[in-house]
Amino acid sequence: MENNERLHNLRHSAAHLLCQAVLELFPKTIITIGPVTETGFFYDFLPEKNFKEEDLTLIENKMHEIAGCKYKIEGRQVSKDEARKLFKDNKFKLELIDQIPDETVGIYSQGDFYDLCKGGHVDSVDKIKHFKLTSISGAYWRADRNGIALQRITGIAFLTEQDMQDYFKKIEDAEQNDHRKIGKQLDLFTFNDAAVGFPIFLPKGWTIFNKLIEFERKIQQGIYQEIKTPLIMNEDLWKTSGHYSHYRENMYYTKIDENAHCIKPMNCPGGILAYKDKPHSYKELPIRMAEFGFVHRHELSGVLHGLFRVRAFTQDDAHIYCTPEQLESEIWGVVALALKTYKTFGFENVRMGVATKPEKAIGSDELWEKAIAALKSALEKNGIDYFIKEGDGAFYGPKIDMMIQDAMGREWQCGTVQVDFFLPQNFDLKYIAADQSKQTPIMVHRVLYGSLERFMGILIEHYKGHFPFWMAPIQARILTITDQQMEYAKSIYTELLKHDIRIEIDESNDQISAKIRQSQLDKIPWMLVLGKKEVEAGTITLRHVDGKQEFGLKIDNLLNKAKELSWV
Repeated sequence: MENNERLHNLRHSAAHLLCQAVLELFPKTIITIGPVTETGFFYDFLPEKNFKEEDLTLIENKMHEIAGCKYKIEGRQVSKDEARKLFKDNKFKLELIDQIPDETVGIYSQGDFYDLCKGGHVDSVDKIKHFKLTSISGAYWRADRNGIALQRITGIAFLTEQDMQDYFKKIEDAEQNDHRKIGKQLDLFTFNDAAVGFPIFLPKGWTIFNKLIEFERKIQQGIYQEIKTPLIMNEDLWKTSGHYSHYRENMYYTKIDENAHCIKPMNCPGGILAYKDKPHSYKELPIRMAEFGFVHRHELSGVLHGLFRVRAFTQDDAHIYCTPEQLESEIWGVVALALKTYKTFGFENVRMGVATKPEKAIGSDELWEKAIAALKSALEKNGIDYFIKEGDGAFYGPKIDMMIQDAMGREWQCGTVQVDFFLPQNFDLKYIAADQSKQTPIMVHRVLYGSLERFMGILIEHYKGHFPFWMAPIQARILTITDQQMEYAKSIYTELLKHDIRIEIDESNDQISAKIRQSQLDKIPWMLVLGKKEVEAGTITLRHVDGKQEFGLKIDNLLNKAKELSWV
């Protein structure tokens, strides 16, 4: 915790150092704000003339020069009137000062530079040593696209040189194992300008996609009932759910018989229609309905990013309808299932964040507090640590967000479990209680993967294209040393195919070394090498993708090994 605070203060100070360097080099620049980020810092500016990429080196050198001056970083509280005099020519700072509720404001200075600031710094600029400016990009004041356009300079900063080098190594690994690059190399998916933001899955990629669905169907068998709901539904449905007022800018629309309809961005309203199909008794609850729902959301072209950010994707959604007494156990049931899922894919390190009420939300504070308390209690009773994500809940309810860490140490938010008192009220959902009264169920929204497309992208990078045997689109490839083994190869192919092994034969005229090298590039888990000796003995040499070999195996040996490598 202490190290996190030191790093935060260092990065905060680096943002001020950046600002000071910019003002010394470009004194007519107007400064705005410069917060800390997950890996560093940024500062937004309104320059007299736009910065260019080559300015980054100039600014970075000036930062090092200022750091060598060893200025003390000192803070003081001043009156708002004094602060307004200090920033009389900066409309951005004046706006911030007006919005501060206190009578005084914080000012931090180093040398001749000062900035409006709450604090949290190192004690002198010479402590800021290990940093680098990484990019210039566009930004808007207060993130309002209709507001004033600014320029953002972003940088990274670390406590030690080794930490910074480790960061660069992670970036290098991430670039080498970018899921878009591997997806192209392995023929998994593609994109086309005829459908910007909509992925096209190729046969091998679709195999992996379906394996993810097959796995989840298996682990929730007997727990959830699976449903399928319409892709397009009447606009009135989305007004009742609240999505229209909170999410309409991200929705697609069409007309059917002159009536306005929406292409679903969420699965919840469709799931509610399935619940409302007939009356329910308390004896039926909890009712758990799962759906692999295909949703569409209008994303700006600038944020599209391979499978990580698309305009249409599949959610492994589920909606649970339960009584208040069942709520905590249902929350924990989702979390336990998620942990089991992530462990199967090698994600052992999972963090939990409880997201509370956002500014734009529906419902009373009392119900929100009840829902938040249930989420916290479910985790605490099962010994699960969590942190608070203030104001990060959905508009209809708080949630637990589940963050997984991949093989490169990066964190991804995937699963979520959300408690919702409000949609059941909006849609007048009921069940018959034991006393024959009509009661409103609590609705729990749940995803494990989140988006299957995004989760697949995460797995591609996590495994670096070397999928576990059970997921691999091609599990085995038969490699013959000469054409004389081809008849034997076909008999093995036929037999393994009967047992659902995804297998192919390399029928090229290449040398065996070239065939092996190609199979390694294609990241095939098993290479079944056949030569004269194998034909005579009726055996197979198994070569693994890492180069290890097993000799004298029979087909039954391979089938047993395949069974052992299943996720079951």
